[in-house]
Amino acid sequence: MNLTAFTLEIKDHIAHIVINRPEKRNSLHKEAWDEMRSVFEHCSHNPEVRVVVLSGEGKMFCAGIDVSLLMNMTQYESKCESRKREEFRHHLLKLQDDVSSLEKCQKPVIVAVHNACIGGAVDIISAADMRFCTSDAYFVIKEVDMGLVADIGTLQRLPKLISQGLVSELAYTGRHMHAEEAQQSGLVNKVYEDKAEMMTGVMETAKMIAAKSPVVIRGTKEMIKYTRDHSVDESLQMMSVWNAAYIMSDDIKEAMTAFMEKRAPVYQEG
Repeated sequence: MNLTAFTLEIKDHIAHIVINRPEKRNSLHKEAWDEMRSVFEHCSHNPEVRVVVLSGEGKMFCAGIDVSLLMNMTQYESKCESRKREEFRHHLLKLQDDVSSLEKCQKPVIVAVHNACIGGAVDIISAADMRFCTSDAYFVIKEVDMGLVADIGTLQRLPKLISQGLVSELAYTGRHMHAEEAQQSGLVNKVYEDKAEMMTGVMETAKMIAAKSPVVIRGTKEMIKYTRDHSVDESLQMMSVWNAAYIMSDDIKEAMTAFMEKRAPVYQEG
């Protein structure tokens, strides 16, 4: 892929995506948001990829939306107020879709946060499957200080991850939530001392996932997402339909054979 704001490395079925604008604190301009969706869609459909890791280059994970993009969002060519608002809504829906590319990715997405995770970056990590961070990490719903309502996923996804009361406090005050509190709240799975230690630990987790059946992992992600938004009964019904469709996979035969032969299973691509 031809990427300018990100880098992508695929090795041992693990796709490592890195936000690569360190000179701009990894803030994301228009082209970066476009690239983010493209690279996650690529990983979603690439049979070589079984799990995705997202991290940031340089001193921090991500400073959110580039200020230049915020300025451009209020400038539209149309003189008609209704058309201006329609253009804004279409632009906003596109940004929401860019963030949703992590959630829609068929493969599990692990985010590794070091130092700052600000504004739009919180939207991004909220759409991932797992979050890990360093001891110096902090998370900020910065939009309130910019005169904005956070509008590309934080207020919709974060209450599904941590308590609504805590989300309200963070969103109303714009205060920093540091690593220890983030772990206690359930936002992050584990806190590491520094970035090197974190990346080692995250890659170990990714390797464990990549060693499992790709079909099972994709199905598990789909069921977790479905259950989040549906009742237990509805989710059980969906589970029965899903396994009725997919349980005859060759992967279950390989898993059973490998268990009997006391070896690691080897699953086919895709």
